[in-house]
Amino acid sequence: MTASHAYDLLVIGGGPGGYACAIRAAQLGLKTACVEERPTLGGTCLNVGCIPSKTLLHATHLLEAARDGHMAGFGIDTGPVSVDLAKLMARKDTTVASLTKGIDFLFRKNGVTRLAGRARFAGPGRVEIASKTVGAKSIVIATGSQPATLASVTVDNAAGIVVDSTGALSLSRVPERLVVIGGGVIGLELGSVWRRLGAKVTVVEYAERILPGMDEDIRTAMTKLLTRQGMTILASTAVTGVDTGSDGATLAVRAADGGTSELAADVVLIATGRKPNTGDLGLESVGITPDDGGFVPVDHRGWTGVEGIHAIGDVTRGPMLAHRAEDEGIAVAERLAGKPGIVNHAIIPAVVYTDPEVAAVGKTEQALKAEGIAYCASTFPMLANSRAKANGNTEGFVKLLAEEKTGILLGAHLIGAVAGTMVAQIAQAMEFGATAEDIAYTCHAHPTHSEAIKEAALAFTGAAIHI
Repeated sequence: MTASHAYDLLVIGGGPGGYACAIRAAQLGLKTACVEERPTLGGTCLNVGCIPSKTLLHATHLLEAARDGHMAGFGIDTGPVSVDLAKLMARKDTTVASLTKGIDFLFRKNGVTRLAGRARFAGPGRVEIASKTVGAKSIVIATGSQPATLASVTVDNAAGIVVDSTGALSLSRVPERLVVIGGGVIGLELGSVWRRLGAKVTVVEYAERILPGMDEDIRTAMTKLLTRQGMTILASTAVTGVDTGSDGATLAVRAADGGTSELAADVVLIATGRKPNTGDLGLESVGITPDDGGFVPVDHRGWTGVEGIHAIGDVTRGPMLAHRAEDEGIAVAERLAGKPGIVNHAIIPAVVYTDPEVAAVGKTEQALKAEGIAYCASTFPMLANSRAKANGNTEGFVKLLAEEKTGILLGAHLIGAVAGTMVAQIAQAMEFGATAEDIAYTCHAHPTHSEAIKEAALAFTGAAIHI
């Protein structure tokens, strides 16, 4: 092995956390390199996650609006509607390609050196990449995560019968019957895509309701909404086996009462979460031991405890969200350049891009009760929001949680057509320590969906106008 260039910072992984960290470090004058084993930058999110799935979600939302009578209700007659699946997939791929090229451009613009290959620690301050050793003063582990698997169930995306989230983004045909194992964000989003395209979708969730970890009001409401849309949801149900054949699969399931049954599927989507990419990184050579879940232990600054080595994003414990990784990457880069570099891990919004969307930030009502925090809750229905009424998308609500004595916002939970956009206002308000009164007496443009947030805040004192 021969030594190559030395860097102030070497980032392992070119996903949202890694590329943001590298770009910010270079902007701050650090000689920076980023190593990525994929042929394209952007990580899971851009290549086989957030971006391609949102392309399919948007397209199939348009399809359903044209097909189910929503547009007809506005006097727009589309006539017979059909889908060219190959063209849809090509559009998805074009979107991904455009954005990955954009990151390449940003690397060149900011002077980030891109290194290709799989990285492995070769000792303190040294990383082996394609039989060469690269030295760096600081190293950031940003290798992301991969789909979790089920014991005894083999995923084969190429065969297209038992697939993970990557395979579900590129099916060559619409399955007649799709069984989704896992009622979390990924399972519900991809299940929604294929249901709109014509598949009969069954979601099997081990927990008592879908969307584990979210506020109970969200979980209950979304179960009803998705069921009404045509999904079959089997909660408190375990998959005990999957047998595959040349034309499909049979799943053995067990309900909470012990009853067993079988489900037939043309395609099975394993959506049981994700696990960190920490295998074969040579962490032992620098004295880092992953925890029982495979995560790299870090403090609130992303420091591993080993001099010069940080970790961010999905390889560390916390919500596996691209925007958390990005903020952590920027913060680490700024700290290495002598700036404060702060991430408020208590205020990281989460969004489920179903229709309607789900969004949340801060504490759930159940967490507040468990922690013994005195709080007040207020809810405003989207049915009473004028913009939602005008657009014909009145499903959902805004739920705000505030500290009982001070009125300081502690959490928010939303269901609505544009909930993912609306939650940004609440996250920013919480970052500045705003109270419900602060939001209630901030003028909101009319007519907008965000007026529902104002009304929910007004409702704390019984002052909501439109209910």
